Amino acid sequence: MPNSAIPEKISFTSHGAELVGDLFVPAGGGTPGPAVVVTGSWTTVKEQMAGRYARGLAENGITAFAFDFRGYGESGGAPRDFESPEQKSEDIRAAVGYLRSRADVDGDRIGALGVCAGAGYTAVAATLDSDIRSLALVAPWLHNSELVAGLYGGQQRIGELVALGEAAAERYQETGTVEYVPAVSTEDPNAAMYGPFDYYLDPARGAIPQWGNRFAVMAWPGWLTFDPIAAAPGVSVPTLLVHSHAAAIPEGAERFHAALPADKELRWLPADSQFDFYDREDTVTAALDAVAEHFGKTL
Repeated sequence: MPNSAIPEKISFTSHGAELVGDLFVPAGGGTPGPAVVVTGSWTTVKEQMAGRYARGLAENGITAFAFDFRGYGESGGAPRDFESPEQKSEDIRAAVGYLRSRADVDGDRIGALGVCAGAGYTAVAATLDSDIRSLALVAPWLHNSELVAGLYGGQQRIGELVALGEAAAERYQETGTVEYVPAVSTEDPNAAMYGPFDYYLDPARGAIPQWGNRFAVMAWPGWLTFDPIAAAPGVSVPTLLVHSHAAAIPEGAERFHAALPADKELRWLPADSQFDFYDREDTVTAALDAVAEHFGKTL
């Protein structure tokens, strides 16, 4: 009998790279049923928030699959630690394809759950892949050009970061060398996330050995010009957003929700920060309850 606490290690391919994931199967699983692909925040690996939510879904009776994107964690692919929204959306679609190939998964009942930045990548994947039948977005980081400027210090700073990224990409093409900055730091102002982001810096929380804490500088242009809010009108499946007004850019969630064409819900929880949705037990449990309910009704 499967044990939802002990995932099955899985390998599959995406655009020629071997990806590795953890499949969490509910106790008593085996009969074809629903399954959900789960992704986490930018720069992260499957053992962080994606794995926590995948395990929680399995405990709620839903097969769930958390995996490492190309260039991250146990997965293959180069360059490493390169944050590409386009690539990550492609990898989500590959993970959906893997689930469809399994005899214990009903290929007509596959959903996707994205946490933080994973929400945007998942939303884009849903506009391109009709096999994704339901979406849940938890603490979604959803920006557009207007919101991203406010988050990163204005258009001038955006232009500077894009220029840095373009120059780093040119050096990579010429030499094969990837220029990195820390993903998170309280000391290096060039870090992708500069400040006291405790979740990522605490070994008891997100600072786990599997996470490299690196950000490829050449990723800035793709990230800063990414606009998942623009994908909302193309999302035709039932969609639940779970967020807090105290978490990251709630206005982005409101704009995305407003642009969804139908069958949508935006549920607010009383969390104190974005990171509560990653590992604070009461917040994660409340979010999982809402997500499991949503998938139970729509898959």
